[in-house]
Amino acid sequence: QYGRRAPVTGKNKNKKFLLDQFRLPYQERTPLVGIVSRLVAQKGFDLLFEPLPRMLQERDFQLAVLGSGEHRYQDFFRSLQTHFPEKVCFYRGYSDQLAHWVEAGSDIFLMPSRYEPCGLNQMYSLKYGTIPVVRKTGGLADTVEHYDPKSGTGTGFVFEHFTPEGLAWALSQALDTYGRRKHWLKLMRNAMACDFSWSLQVGHYIRLYARLLGLPSEQEIRV
Repeated sequence: QYGRRAPVTGKNKNKKFLLDQFRLPYQERTPLVGIVSRLVAQKGFDLLFEPLPRMLQERDFQLAVLGSGEHRYQDFFRSLQTHFPEKVCFYRGYSDQLAHWVEAGSDIFLMPSRYEPCGLNQMYSLKYGTIPVVRKTGGLADTVEHYDPKSGTGTGFVFEHFTPEGLAWALSQALDTYGRRKHWLKLMRNAMACDFSWSLQVGHYIRLYARLLGLPSEQEIRV
């Protein structure tokens, strides 16, 4: 468990525990990218085929994958694990407990969806201070704001075009920013401050419906 006051200490504890479960070596300053997903075309994993092996070869990061689905994606992640045994672990199947460990222990969470009407994992990730890398579509576009290092605003990294180059750009942005510790700490705190609870969201809906129906201004509406 950890919060915004001590995000790094708590993250490191969870990260070490997760890597122990996945039998990967713990390296405090090496970023860990997590994936928890159904392995199907909708989730955009085709985009990983070309850039991810190259990036694993050239850059210092690890990858923890939890999921099952189409054989081509399972074979891909299994192949990565074979070629990069110190960097990649693929757990075929699903475990709710392990899913939360991946969310809590990873530094970066990857969701390159082709389309995503809502999406929940990016919101779980934000609460855990795990920075999402997402495609700008559906609920991902609604809940993740691209980080601006000049203003210090934003909660993740967002790419627009559904291409391998777009994904590689966004993931590279995340890895580069991870090396800039002040910016990464700011990102974690921004992410953990996000509130998508119904206690907050219901007020937005009430005010929207009030405007559509021509009811009194929001100051006069009791939420």
